[in-house]
Amino acid sequence: MQPLDAKETFRARRRLLGGLTAATGISAAALLGVNSQSAAAAVAEASGADAPAELFAMAKLQSYKNRRSSSWDRTGGNADWVTVDPGQTATVLDVQGAGVVTHIWFTINSPDPMHLKNLVLRAWWDGESAPSVEVPMGDFFGLGLGEYFLYQSALLAVAPMKALNAYFKMPFASAARITVSNEGPQRVRSLYFAIDYVTLPSLPDELGRFHAQYRQATPCKGNESDGKNLSGRDNYVFLEATGKGHFVGVTQAVLQNEVGWFGEGDDMIFIDGDTMPTINGTGTEDYFNGAWGYGGQQFANLHQGVPYTVDPERIGGRYCQYRWHIEGPIAFEKSIKVTIEHGTANDRSDNFYSTAYWYQIEPHAAFPALPAPADRVPKVFAVGGPKGMATAG
Repeated sequence: MQPLDAKETFRARRRLLGGLTAATGISAAALLGVNSQSAAAAVAEASGADAPAELFAMAKLQSYKNRRSSSWDRTGGNADWVTVDPGQTATVLDVQGAGVVTHIWFTINSPDPMHLKNLVLRAWWDGESAPSVEVPMGDFFGLGLGEYFLYQSALLAVAPMKALNAYFKMPFASAARITVSNEGPQRVRSLYFAIDYVTLPSLPDELGRFHAQYRQATPCKGNESDGKNLSGRDNYVFLEATGKGHFVGVTQAVLQNEVGWFGEGDDMIFIDGDTMPTINGTGTEDYFNGAWGYGGQQFANLHQGVPYTVDPERIGGRYCQYRWHIEGPIAFEKSIKVTIEHGTANDRSDNFYSTAYWYQIEPHAAFPALPAPADRVPKVFAVGGPKGMATAG
């Protein structure tokens, strides 16, 4: 008799177990001395069913279609840019159908020293009449004082030389349009752009639309107080939105009009109509995930950073900082108001410039009017008092 090979041995054992199971009513797992939970675990282990999803994320094949809208030279040459004259608007994306913008890249050649404040980025989703994004170009990319510097974070990055990158996911169900408007006095000699996106047959339900909104206070209105502020009255407002959504982060620039540390102000977030803060913070640098006034240092991490500081704690001192709530976006069902004090109980009068980023179900509330280009240009103001002896300039 020929010996059984491995396959035949396995089949014979399976037939034997099947017969015993039918005759006795006892499971094969029990006959083998294995409980049902262990058997299920063994099956799961063999199939990889209990492995974390991120283990397969890069290897999982996709069915979307990748597309790009860019400034490439349609003649086949190397003039891969567009010019934008004062008062003109360049459309950098205009597509129909469903999809997701996955990456935005710009680089700009302009003689205007304040082009980062004078160019305005706008975006509309699904044919809406009012833009969901309306932010000066530099502020959108975290360069809120109109100056370039290098940094890297999870959602925004500035690379050599003057390369602006954004990695927010921006879904749209039926249409997407993104523009750049030149509100400055000089021509943009070359605007290079690449907007990467994917197309899909449709979007899943319950996807919010991406929003970004600019605000400024030049200067914040400091007040004399007893050092107490429980209600958030007169706080600087990063964002005030209505509807259902979640807040994912903020970039902020500060230009000091007074000496000393500007950042004793606490963050206070009001959710779904709460009249007192739903979330209370302990200080500006704490909200931006630093500590002890940053020690005059610069840093740029994935979720938080202060990548730019010049002359800290002096009149004319400059800071740019960011905080991403990727680990847990701050959700709201009806409304949200994200605020921060300017000094202890709002006792300072520095200049604040900020961009808030969030997702929500449309329609969104009307945005505050964008300040005029000249008013967006950072400058020191004379605010009086022993800490603010500056002359406007």
